[in-house]
Amino acid sequence: MISPKTNGHPPTPSPVVSDTPRFTEDPPRKHFPWVWLILLVVAGGFGYLIVHRLMHPPVAAPARPSAEGRTYPVDVAVARPGEMELYLRELGTVTPLNTVTVHTRVDGQLINVAFTEGQYVEAGQLLAEIDPRPFQVMLTAAQGQLAKDQAQLQNANLDLKRYQNLMKQNLSVTQQQVDTQQSLVKQFEGAVTSDQSQIDSANLQLTYCHVTAPFAGRIGLRLVDQGNIVHASDATGLAVITQVQPIAVIFSISEDEISRVMKENGPQKKLVVEAYDRDDKEKIATGELSAIDNQADPTTAMIRLKAVFPNEDNALFPNEFVRAWLLVQTLKDALQVPDAAIQHGPDNSIFVYVVKEDQTVELQNVTVGPSEGGQTVIASGLSPGQTVVTAGMDKLQSGYKVAASGARGGRGGRGGRGRGGSASQPATMPGATRGARSAQ
Repeated sequence: MISPKTNGHPPTPSPVVSDTPRFTEDPPRKHFPWVWLILLVVAGGFGYLIVHRLMHPPVAAPARPSAEGRTYPVDVAVARPGEMELYLRELGTVTPLNTVTVHTRVDGQLINVAFTEGQYVEAGQLLAEIDPRPFQVMLTAAQGQLAKDQAQLQNANLDLKRYQNLMKQNLSVTQQQVDTQQSLVKQFEGAVTSDQSQIDSANLQLTYCHVTAPFAGRIGLRLVDQGNIVHASDATGLAVITQVQPIAVIFSISEDEISRVMKENGPQKKLVVEAYDRDDKEKIATGELSAIDNQADPTTAMIRLKAVFPNEDNALFPNEFVRAWLLVQTLKDALQVPDAAIQHGPDNSIFVYVVKEDQTVELQNVTVGPSEGGQTVIASGLSPGQTVVTAGMDKLQSGYKVAASGARGGRGGRGGRGRGGSASQPATMPGATRGARSAQ
């Protein structure tokens, strides 16, 4: 069999035709869509809610009553007349009336310390002793010199008398001799006087060897120990004594208040000053105003005042800080209400809510006076015995009905002595503000 020519190339194979049918890929399998499942769940939930709502219908809320029909709980107080004491409160310093550093007035050895540190000493009490022996020697020498000069003076006086007698008899005695003898007598008299001064000086030095307290007070810690050599020029001294009975408190007030103080204070009437601790909680002592400085401090516009306290119980200690309460004025029968009852309107008006007999409130304008101890004086606009709201007025208006939780009367008598505010908490109206008021 002769194969066809290929021209040097391999023959191309002819396609093979098969009678077996060709298989193709299977079509994708159909899955249940997730979206339908979600829709079924949501539909089921809505169905449950509808059924639950039908079985449990909502209960309608009760209608809120109108403001005119409500009763508002409030705190109240009764306006009552009483005594109000007006104070100026300032920070003061306890200052001794006298303070002295005890020094020796002679030089020598300290041989005895006769006081106990911190004790109370009386005026003239012995505190220390300096070695007196050098001054005793000086005293003895001065006494010897005095005796010598007195003897010479006596002899000179005798000679003078002889000269004078002889001169009267014209017996060889001239006037010059008499004058010379008189001059000698004068010299010896001067020597005797000088000797006496030396004796007095020695006695004084001996007195200075005994150091005594110049006034009664409390002595501090000793500054020199026994056995040391002390000098009159020493800067430290031996100890410090402070007078504590009586004792003073120095404090300052504003120059704006000095006219009130000067008006009330005088020779026949001394203003009362009370000393409290720095928290204004406990009264320590009571005294009176003793002095007012003669000029104000231009840098602070303050004036210094001094009050004196007996301090018999030693409650006031030198250099401690206290609160000085200066009683400037006492108001008699002043109508008072708690500070919390006073309200300030946006138009600078001042008002209170008065509770009427039908338990409704009425806004009433008032004129206020000074405030002290949580109480305010009502100058006009209110009558004694009227009841005012002190708390719970933030939503009140005239005509609203209230229910008082308990009426509390304003303090009658010495109302200004209280230091705390009213028991009612202050409240404000919408658009209204409460301002601090100083004593007028």
